[in-house]
Amino acid sequence: MKEITAIIRPNKMTATKDVLTALGFPAMTAHRVMGRGKQKAIIGEVSFEIQKKELLKEEGTMRYIPKRLISLIVEDEDVSLVVEAIMRVNQTGNIGDGKIFVSPIEEAVRVRTQEQGVKAIN
Repeated sequence: MKEITAIIRPNKMTATKDVLTALGFPAMTAHRVMGRGKQKAIIGEVSFEIQKKELLKEEGTMRYIPKRLISLIVEDEDVSLVVEAIMRVNQTGNIGDGKIFVSPIEEAVRVRTQEQGVKAIN
């Protein structure tokens, strides 16, 4: 089993969720997060007026940009499919498209039934 963690633009969340559901991966955890990459949080990445001026760092940049972090656990053979789907939906070719991380999962346990391994995620 693998955990796929993706950091994406907020406006891509619905499309990402819809594609993953259509592919048979409806279960995920999602978080609203703030972050930045090496581009130093370019203001042009956001489509709203910045109310909290303390978020601004220097001319044209912010301390952090709103993003979405999604996490899902899949079987090893499904990793490529899920990563490719996330990439296709989120790739604009512009700075701030996000990142995808794939990590090994040693064990999974469903609390309700005590099922373990793949049975716990399906």
